[in-house]
Amino acid sequence: MAVIKPFRALRPPKELVEKVSALPYDVMNVEEACAMAVGNPNSFLHISRPEIDLPAEVDPHDESVYAQGRLNLGDFIRRGILSQDRHDCFYVYRQQMGTISQTGLVVCASVDDYQSGVIKKHEHTRADKEEDRVKHIDYLDANDEPVFYLSRSCAEVEEIIEGVTNGPPEYDFISNDGVGHTAWVISDQTLIDRLTDLFTAIPKLYVADGHHRSAAAGRVRELRREKNPGHTGHEEYNSFLTVIFPENQLNIMPYNRVVTDLNGRTIAEFITQVGGGFEILPSPTPVIPADRHHFGMYLDGRWYHLHARPSIINEKDTVSRLDVSILQNSLLSPLLGIHNPRTDQRIHFVGGIRGNEELIKLVDSGKFAVAFALHPTSINELIELADQDQIMPPKSTWFEPKLRSGLFVHLLS
Repeated sequence: MAVIKPFRALRPPKELVEKVSALPYDVMNVEEACAMAVGNPNSFLHISRPEIDLPAEVDPHDESVYAQGRLNLGDFIRRGILSQDRHDCFYVYRQQMGTISQTGLVVCASVDDYQSGVIKKHEHTRADKEEDRVKHIDYLDANDEPVFYLSRSCAEVEEIIEGVTNGPPEYDFISNDGVGHTAWVISDQTLIDRLTDLFTAIPKLYVADGHHRSAAAGRVRELRREKNPGHTGHEEYNSFLTVIFPENQLNIMPYNRVVTDLNGRTIAEFITQVGGGFEILPSPTPVIPADRHHFGMYLDGRWYHLHARPSIINEKDTVSRLDVSILQNSLLSPLLGIHNPRTDQRIHFVGGIRGNEELIKLVDSGKFAVAFALHPTSINELIELADQDQIMPPKSTWFEPKLRSGLFVHLLS
């Protein structure tokens, strides 16, 4: 059973929400964050990326950065840029990107569920990134950005949410990237109780995006429990901020790859050796893989279709049959010498939202030698693999649109 609880969100007033809202912290570098926040003292980036308010030479992981985030959050509260609801609520959050629409329930999920496996994960975390999120959350005394979860569809949950969205929204705006954001408040205790009960019949939740924030929430809870001799298990730090979307509404894009060199091979040698595991066909236009086991390769100003030969596909193995695994195990590792894509500096990952244009740009710049366009991992593949407690290769999924930060904050004290 999945445990969800309402909470008193710290959030902006209607008239400021567009100015406050920001892209999530991990989709930009420091320079980009500075540019996005310039001239806007109310941008949530002052909280989620507080290094933008410190000298450029300060290490982003220095203690002063986390302390600055805490100061900035306090300043936002004092100035009324963020204020806390008086009663525990659930919230509904809808995003519209072109024809893609997804509507989720904003709740607090249970740290116990994450640690017991009710909340299923599909990626390993990196120790340095996890430690960064632990310090950030602990200093802020808040979950400032929600984790992106998915669940199996439940008709009654979706019916209740649809009823809520037929009413007037609390927020309704289009961000500067063209994505529409609409939110509603659920303060009716009857609806809150019914949604809470319905989720007890949902056996599992799945991390879509936010493994590091989920793991960090667990570690922050342990830190706080150790320091609290009166710990009861009902403190706010026992839960963390999430948005839960039904599986039938989510949009996964590919996570493409670019590599800096051909590992000492000439172009002709490389193409010949790729042909051992893949059928290669030149393409006069950029390749958008149409189905599983079909890849696009951009090399020396030309596009190629790559179709994995049956000999390198193991359909009986949940992890090995993923396209990201096929590319890694049959090309990136044996031919390009990239044995650990989590740490190898010669490979970089490009979210599918950037399109093939970004792959062309990177290779044509001379900084990269070859690019690979992938077919997206499916929701069913993610759920099946997570249910088996298996782990995907790094950078297997790219969810879009991204959750906007600054709409809801969960205070831990």
